[in-house]
Amino acid sequence: VQLQASGGGLAQSGDSLRLSCAVSGVSLDDYHIGWFRQAPGKEREGVSCIGRGSSGPYYADSVRGRFTMSRDSAKSTVFLQMRDLKPEDTAVYYCAAVRFRKLSSDSYLTRCFTVGHDYWGRGTQVTVSS
Repeated sequence: VQLQASGGGLAQSGDSLRLSCAVSGVSLDDYHIGWFRQAPGKEREGVSCIGRGSSGPYYADSVRGRFTMSRDSAKSTVFLQMRDLKPEDTAVYYCAAVRFRKLSSDSYLTRCFTVGHDYWGRGTQVTVSS
């Protein structure tokens, strides 16, 4: 199972970026997916999550209204559209997957930032300058 995050880069305040998380080795439809980020010197935090069948998504307060998460089963890819980027969005962004058999979509969405995920991808760096 592989999760590969991509799409990060340098941006200025107010810019947009779209991150992708390509899932291979398994069917994306069998997994709930979360996006997390870790800024230098800070703990990893949850950004957004989406349940199997596109239920949700759920967003952290810090990104709600600016970020949009979606999934495309045909492409086996999950996206994170980030708009109105702020310097505080600077971090390494990771995607992670948990099997839907472990918990329902509703259960996942209520605790997706704390539940243990089965697989993690390598991160992609997002740097936002003011």
